[in-house]
Amino acid sequence: MFTGLVEETGAAMTLHRRKGASRLILRAARLAAECREGESIAVNGCCLTVAGAPADGRLEFDLLEETLRRTNLGRLEPGSPVNLERALPADGRLGGHFVQGHVDCMAVVRAWEPVGLDYRLEIELPREFARYVVEKGSIAVDGISLTVAELKEETFAAWIIPTARERTNLSGASAGALVNLEFDLLAKYVESVIKPGK
Repeated sequence: MFTGLVEETGAAMTLHRRKGASRLILRAARLAAECREGESIAVNGCCLTVAGAPADGRLEFDLLEETLRRTNLGRLEPGSPVNLERALPADGRLGGHFVQGHVDCMAVVRAWEPVGLDYRLEIELPREFARYVVEKGSIAVDGISLTVAELKEETFAAWIIPTARERTNLSGASAGALVNLEFDLLAKYVESVIKPGK
């Protein structure tokens, strides 16, 4: 379980593609020094298991085909910034919202525009997931806990404060980019409970 509060912005180094499981190698100076093999880390909001943590600032992860298909991790270029968050400890503070690290889909950034000191981020809303999004509700975008400020039929928007832009991969955001989305867990459970036939 995660909170959607990014701890470090790392950088993609290489993705070794191979059948079965590809190996993603990232540079993350601070987290790499604190992590051990077997730990869970959210990478752009996708929960991955540390497969290697050499003593040189690198983190290594194995990616299954399903992960490559559903997330933007297979599209990372060398140097691409990635959001990193370790799993929430049992005695930790929940500052964002409950994020599982189970990415539902990718979506395209429609607009990324400065408004005063803030930025407005507008993202396409896939129709099959629209029922999980409500105005003022929570959503994870590349693992960042954001509040839905505007909701339209085909898009939603969030307002980004300078601190969030500087401390995440949003510092390099642009229209047309693909981001990972994880919709609110509570909405999914409510749907499951009230769904006819359950």
